[in-house]
Parts: sequence; C-alpha cells; structure tokens
Amino acid sequence: MEKRIIDKNGACIDIYQPKQAPKAAVVICPGGGYENLCEREAGPVAEQFVAGGYLAVVLWYEVKAPVLKNVPLQQLAGAVCWLRDNAQKYQMEGKHIYTCGFSAGGHLAGSLGVMWNRPEYFEKGEDLQKHRPDGMILCYPVISSGVYAHRSSFVRLAGEERQAQETYSLEKQVDESCVPVFLWGTFADDAVPVENSLLLLTELAKHKIPVEYHLFPDGIHGLSLATEEVQELEKNRKPDMHIARWMPLCLEWLDHVMEKIDK
Repeated sequence: MEKRIIDKNGACIDIYQPKQAPKAAVVICPGGGYENLCEREAGPVAEQFVAGGYLAVVLWYEVKAPVLKNVPLQQLAGAVCWLRDNAQKYQMEGKHIYTCGFSAGGHLAGSLGVMWNRPEYFEKGEDLQKHRPDGMILCYPVISSGVYAHRSSFVRLAGEERQAQETYSLEKQVDESCVPVFLWGTFADDAVPVENSLLLLTELAKHKIPVEYHLFPDGIHGLSLATEEVQELEKNRKPDMHIARWMPLCLEWLDHVMEKIDK
C-alpha cells in the first residue's frame, strides 16, 4: 500500500495496486456520519476491488471542521483528478475511475457523481470534466435531507439551517448529467432508512440514468462487506453471505458498465 497527501487541507489517499495492469480505478469513501471514518469500510473493501483487478484508492477526507461544507466533495474531486494526472504511473491511461462510498461516504461518492458539473460546489476555474467519475457505487448511502434524513450528517455538512442542508440533498440534484449507479442497502436499516435509496432511485429513473439496485431484506446499518473479516459482533454486525453477494455483483456491474461505455 502507498500513502499520499493530495491537498492543502491534509486529505490523504491509500493506494492499493493489483499485480497486473488494472481494469480501472475505484476511489473509496468510508462512512462515519461525516464525524469520523470507518476503517471497516476502507482497507478490506479496497482489497476486494484489487482482487477483482482494480486499482483501489481509499480517501481519508476531512471530518474535523465544525461545518464541512464543500471540502469533502472537493477532496474527492481532487483524488479523481490526481489519479488522472498520474495515470501513466499506475497504468491507468484511458481507463475509467469510479467512486464508491458507504453511508455518509456514500453521500460523498454520490455527490461527485451527481454534482460533478456544478461550479458552485468547486474552486473557481476548475476543469469540471476532469473530476467526473465514470460511475458510482453507493452502499446504504445517506441521500436526503428531508423527512428521512440522517440529520446529523447534514448538520455536519451545512449546519443547522434546513435550507442550507437541502443543497446537499442528492435526490433534488439529479439530472441527465448524473453518472451510472450501483446501489444497495437493507430494508431493515434503521439508521439510514431505505427511503433514502428509494428517493434517489425514483429520480434516477425519471432522468433515465442507468442503475442497478439491490435491496436485501435483513441486516443492520454499516455491514461493509458483510463478511467475517469486518464483523462487529458487539454491535450486531454479523457475517451474512447473502448480503456479501453485493461485492461480486458490483464487480460484474463494473465489467458490464465498462463494456457498454467502451462500445
């Protein structure tokens, strides 16, 4: 694993490389409610993407500022740009870059996939096309600032003012420029209600954005890979081989999406 600092605010990335030239790259955003960053949704996930032939990059984004605003989003955009600037070194010339995130990290990964071309969220003069991901993988994501909100995540982003929070409500930002989506969650999630994903799914369908959605009936929030490696028995996060199928399904989706895009 290689570690790099990529911006003036101290965001860093961990780079996991496959033995062969990578098919593409996946930038992983761990969850943690925009208050901390979950290691169970970082390295173990990266290793699974590497095993599937992908360059995996874990982004350790800003979570300490009193109100984060656009900083995490700009750091994720910076990570994608950094990969494109260093494509030759990592055998990534002309290859795709995807974002992947869990819970609040899913909100972050989704924010770039939805709002990559909105100049108001980025530094003035940025090449917006350069940080556009080719697709996004959203795992039990925080989406909506409305009635089903994981409220503390939006407070961390925008403060207490509901109108400011709404600018980060992803279902309200979807349009035809949104990138393809792989989305999964559990019906039993009582931390980030399933309605978050359903609201996003409705808007994706309305704008004809390609999406693959998997809703598992059981399982609490924060399962990560849902394998023994990431279990937290004290928090009732148990291995579940049915839910763990999301990763091989995701790898199949990546191959399918790349094949369609490349035609």
